[in-house]
Amino acid sequence: MTRRAAEIRLDALLRTACDVIGQRGLANTRTADVAQAAGVSQALVFYHFATKERLLAQAFAYAVEQDLARLDAVTRSSAPPLSKLRRILRLYTPAGRATSWSMWIDGWAESLRTPELEKVSRKLDLRWRQDLATVIADGVREGSFVCTDPAGAAWRISAVMDGLAVQLAVHDRVISRRQFAEWVRLVTARELGLDPEQLE
Repeated sequence: MTRRAAEIRLDALLRTACDVIGQRGLANTRTADVAQAAGVSQALVFYHFATKERLLAQAFAYAVEQDLARLDAVTRSSAPPLSKLRRILRLYTPAGRATSWSMWIDGWAESLRTPELEKVSRKLDLRWRQDLATVIADGVREGSFVCTDPAGAAWRISAVMDGLAVQLAVHDRVISRRQFAEWVRLVTARELGLDPEQLE
């Protein structure tokens, strides 16, 4: 197998693994399930990933890297901090069937039992916090935000978003997307000395 063919096959396996995980969940996904769905041998799956745990961790990383790519596009843009903050809050809000959020929630739960997945989950989760803290710090320097602890504010804002997003993604009709957005704007505004309307 050429290197290019191996890369293509790996990408296809990761996409298939994400689909299978979306249907079965991380805990119930077997390498045999991924191999069958991809139309390849289980040996090929182990060739690329060596263990089931590595397959799950890399599939999780592959799925959430799409979220992080959108985050990177926001943080690297030349937009002012307030505009970046608005976009980050919108990115974080579960939309549609909340497939991405389902993967995050499943990943957090399975990380309690799978060290390799916990390592990947922690790294990706911290990226959100760090990028949000950077945007907040930039806004403080520019004079758009009032905040003495950008890192702490990023953690508190993220914690509220995480908790509300879990409710929104897992429990149908407990809260609405509108409530989610309003409450997140309220908490963020209080942390950064803003009027919630500035975050709409």
